Amino acid sequence: MVPVVDLKRRGARFAATYAARVEAVVAGGSLLLGSETEGLEAELAAWAGAPHAVAVASGASALQLALTAMGIGKGDEVVVPAFTAVPTAAAVVAVGAVPVFADVDPSTAAVTTESVAAARTAQTRAVIVVHLYGRPAELPDTDLLVLEDAAQAHGAIDDHSRSAAVVYSFYPTKNLGGVGDGGAVVTADAEIAQRVRLLRVHGMTQQYVHEEISQNFRLSEIEAAWLRLTLPALAQDNARRHEIARRYRDAAPHLRWHDPHPRHVHHLCVVRSEDRDALRARLAADGVGTAIHYPVALTQQPAYRHLTTIACPEAEAWARTCVSLPCFPELADDEVERVADALHRTLPPA
Repeated sequence: MVPVVDLKRRGARFAATYAARVEAVVAGGSLLLGSETEGLEAELAAWAGAPHAVAVASGASALQLALTAMGIGKGDEVVVPAFTAVPTAAAVVAVGAVPVFADVDPSTAAVTTESVAAARTAQTRAVIVVHLYGRPAELPDTDLLVLEDAAQAHGAIDDHSRSAAVVYSFYPTKNLGGVGDGGAVVTADAEIAQRVRLLRVHGMTQQYVHEEISQNFRLSEIEAAWLRLTLPALAQDNARRHEIARRYRDAAPHLRWHDPHPRHVHHLCVVRSEDRDALRARLAADGVGTAIHYPVALTQQPAYRHLTTIACPEAEAWARTCVSLPCFPELADDEVERVADALHRTLPPA
């Protein structure tokens, strides 16, 4: 079976070099907020073309800390796409605010100017734009604060100064995936960056002096070392993902694909089908693994359903029809062809 993702292959690419880096970190005795984290932040900022990058414990904590640094808190509402991973909404709740679900575009799976306007109320202060599956979304034309969730979009964003901040996740399956959890806040706003740095260490300004109430959101030096090792390969790996997705589209233009974009980095290569179970079964019979990201819209989640204020039919349609195909840089050419051939055979009889 051709897997949707296989992290063993990524590990094999970097294991030998990484072992030496881990040995150096452990021998050095600085395991948190040391030279590896500082180096990673400098390299991420240079990669993004932004003045500030702050490494934190996870993508979810990056969202939470960015929202807090933007001044979002109790009594505020934040517009969130109704079709996204749950952590996007959970971060809003974590800062005491309320997520308000907006419907998404049927082709891009992103919020639009119109859907944000339809969801906002007098209490709405911000909107989170999710670059889902690695496809860059257009920012809505709005006077709300904008936070970009690029957890799946490493390399898709060409301007990190157009919003308050852009947050990344380094969960192992991501395009820039780590060996554990990790995340970063990238911003052109020095005040946001400074506050995120403060909040990630219990609000501590000097040893045992805490000027804000916060918790621990530090990134491990061992994690930072891995990310520094793999960051230089990101552009080449993204190009490989793009090539794989193009091959699938060329083989099966009859299928309903995620709307194309020249900067799409294909964290996930997604096709849609009204008969999803049948499509997945047919591909499995041809030795092709598939997955679903995500089968339940936020408006349908038991923990969040009570927050729904407007209907989001397009988000729920995405949840009902999406199918993720094998798409990661280490796929062999013969595996890509097997998937392409299987997709081509889904063409209905003439």
